[in-house]
Amino acid sequence: MKTGSKLVTVILTSGMIVAGLAGFAGPAQAVPVTGDTLTTFTLTGGALAITAPASSALGSVATGTSTTAATLLGVVTVSDGRGALLGSWTTSVTSSDYNTGGSTSNETIANANADYWSGLQTAGTGVAVRVPGQLAFGNAVTLASSRTAFSATGVVGNNTTSWNPTVTVNIPAAAVAGAYTGTITHSLA
Repeated sequence: MKTGSKLVTVILTSGMIVAGLAGFAGPAQAVPVTGDTLTTFTLTGGALAITAPASSALGSVATGTSTTAATLLGVVTVSDGRGALLGSWTTSVTSSDYNTGGSTSNETIANANADYWSGLQTAGTGVAVRVPGQLAFGNAVTLASSRTAFSATGVVGNNTTSWNPTVTVNIPAAAVAGAYTGTITHSLA
């Protein structure tokens, strides 16, 4: 009988040692679990717009002399809210003829007598390569046909560009006295 009890003692002791060794392995490690969520949103582009002065007075000059009426037109601003990547825009400018009530040649000064130059940018925000249509007085162009006033390339995101162009009207010696009215139009594409 003694032999059987030693065998039970050895088996019990061996079991305790194995159980004790298992305790040294430490607690079970937690495996990380993730839950990914694909998240999306949309940025909508805004508008491309231009503002220009509602009116501008070129001053007063005497009749019978070959002279000019000139002034800064007022600030013209392009606002590009399209949020483009490498976008572009171009502003063109035209003029109507100038009349003082009637339609005779002496009461009309043709738009070919109106000169325009944009000058440099006066203000701007955002990323764009801005190019004036006419940098200086020596680059002035007649408004007998549509001309580029300002342009931008390499536009990234939203931006604004402003300039204050100069307009000169060359007065023919035969023009009659009166208040002449015409329209200068800036277009944007």
